[in-house]
Amino acid sequence: MSARPGTRNDGSPPHDREQDADPGAPHPVDEVLSPWKMLTSGLQHVAAMYAGVVAVPLVIGAAAGLGPADTTLLMSASLFTAGIATLLQTLGVWRIGARLPFVNGVSFGGVAAMTAIIAAEGGSGGLPVIFGAVIVAGLLAFAISGWFCKLVRFFPPVVTGSVITLIGLSLMPVAFGWIADGGGDGDGGGGGDGGAPAANIGLAALALVITLAVRRYARGFLQSVAILVGLVAGTLAAIPLGMTDFAGLGDAGLVGFPTPFHFGPPQFSLAAIVSMCIVMLVIMTESTADMIALGRIVDKPVDERVIAAGLRADALGSAVAPVFNGFAASAFAQNVGLVAMSRVRSRYVVAVGGGILVVLGLCPVAAALVSAVPLPVLGGVGVVLFGTIAVSGVQTLVQAGLDQGDNALIVAVTLGVGLAPEMAHGFYAQFPDGATIILDSGISTGCVLAVVLNLVFNHLRSRRAKAPHRGLPPDGTHLTPRATAELH
Repeated sequence: MSARPGTRNDGSPPHDREQDADPGAPHPVDEVLSPWKMLTSGLQHVAAMYAGVVAVPLVIGAAAGLGPADTTLLMSASLFTAGIATLLQTLGVWRIGARLPFVNGVSFGGVAAMTAIIAAEGGSGGLPVIFGAVIVAGLLAFAISGWFCKLVRFFPPVVTGSVITLIGLSLMPVAFGWIADGGGDGDGGGGGDGGAPAANIGLAALALVITLAVRRYARGFLQSVAILVGLVAGTLAAIPLGMTDFAGLGDAGLVGFPTPFHFGPPQFSLAAIVSMCIVMLVIMTESTADMIALGRIVDKPVDERVIAAGLRADALGSAVAPVFNGFAASAFAQNVGLVAMSRVRSRYVVAVGGGILVVLGLCPVAAALVSAVPLPVLGGVGVVLFGTIAVSGVQTLVQAGLDQGDNALIVAVTLGVGLAPEMAHGFYAQFPDGATIILDSGISTGCVLAVVLNLVFNHLRSRRAKAPHRGLPPDGTHLTPRATAELH
């Protein structure tokens, strides 16, 4: 396939003319731009990932039955810790941080596991258990980062694609639960036999249509914040219908530091720790793929040292986040696509975005405004948000060679078993409580199953040649779907 205009034959963006003319000039990744461009480009990165950052605490807050004030606190904490993790990745400290234009935020991969923990522990009492599990998982991930990158061959596209698809499909019931009855327990079971109120469905449909229209017809910056536009427009439409709740604004201050361990000291449950450790392995795999893709996009290929440093930043950000009531951090693939689309490759631009996230996290009013978004509106855009995750997984699976029977079988069994908790609520109810924390997280069980099946079918057959389509990436790496599209 021929390269697009403005790209090199290997698919990476061209060198800047200034760099070609002056070999001593810094690489575009290390370039410091004008203050105005740094600020506007940094804001664009924040806008592209803002909805994703606040969606996770909204899901967890609804599942735990938190009020507006506590939900606002969770969102502020997520913004604050996402900013810290992003600064670690872009600026780096010692051997921590990839020093690439790499955005970190709260991972969707842990939502199913965390809601399962909340269900087992009972409401907000599950939050300290989650925080304890994330701390342990983050510290373990930090310890193994140096050699995890050598194990990437055990997480080829057939595994990562299955898990990413499972994440999107597992979260979809949450979106419809928001639409049906305002979120209920956050597990997507809302509405009961009476169905969803017509007003809720109409509001969700309006937010969805506006999001799609902006994405289809807008250009540039406005197109990249289509989800944010859908949230704002849906909320404005809900005001005359009396479907908004601005009660949280009255209690929110203009400036406030996240209170450490607001929900109590961390608690350590073995089952919860195992579940979150599995989630961290998934996060590390995704981040590795995103770093490889980003390195090619910015024309600065990464090696094992850079990958290990990037994984340490993910892990350290995840381990520190629970102290401030935050959750596990991971790479945001949409921002990788934004780097490719905007051609702004400076890591300092993304560092400015990280600084903006920290400021937003220290401004409870900003988080309270987001918590005022009606859940049906969030459910409408959630269909896009969660569906996009599932599609990304499908696009990754395209690289796995599903025309081969064994790989198709791996995907089929992984999705089937992984979706059991969502398709049949209470399926594992007769198991011990500790086991249900893991089993009720279809993502955790699905990930383990995908790795085991891939080992059985693609690695343990020593007499069979291991071609790329047998479950191993051609060059030992694999790219995110968005980055692959940009490279071609």
